[in-house]
Amino acid sequence: MKIKKDFFKKQYSNCFKYLGESWKPILYIFVIFVVFGLIGFFVPAPSTISSAILSYINQLLEKTQDYGFSKMLFYIFFNNLKTSFFGLFIGILFGVFSIFTALGNGYVLGFVASKSVMAKGSIVLFRIFPHGIFELPAVFISLGLGLRLGSFFLSENKSKFIKENLGNSLRTFLLVVIPLLIIAAIIETILIFFT
Repeated sequence: MKIKKDFFKKQYSNCFKYLGESWKPILYIFVIFVVFGLIGFFVPAPSTISSAILSYINQLLEKTQDYGFSKMLFYIFFNNLKTSFFGLFIGILFGVFSIFTALGNGYVLGFVASKSVMAKGSIVLFRIFPHGIFELPAVFISLGLGLRLGSFFLSENKSKFIKENLGNSLRTFLLVVIPLLIIAAIIETILIFFT
């Protein structure tokens, strides 16, 4: 049992060390997300973009309207897991996917928050906050690590850089990102069904 405990302690120690070394790309993703979130919130969207986002949201609502608690929970979790996974591991393509995912998600969240506030008042933002404190860090970490992977072309030893960072990214994804997404999905589902 002690060996198992020491194993996980070492793995988490390595995760947090790697996160500390990756603070710059994670910060870049955070800034991109926030900037485009503010644009989505404060700048009126062109009608074509507005219509496309609202149509997408309506499709999601129609798709999930008959979901029970457990089905909704798994849907939210796997949807966020897919975004985080691809944001991280496709980030190896020079980080382009990670950047555009942060940009797009930030803008859509800002747009939806703006429409929600106009319809129901600012109190609606407090429904986003509880799961957002777990979901958003998970997304920022995934996209930030994806951005770091995408910077391999700046390294002298590219194959070594990719190998080391892929291993560290996978460990961080399994031990940090996934637990955060599970907690976020549970909170979001509870809010949907019980508030």
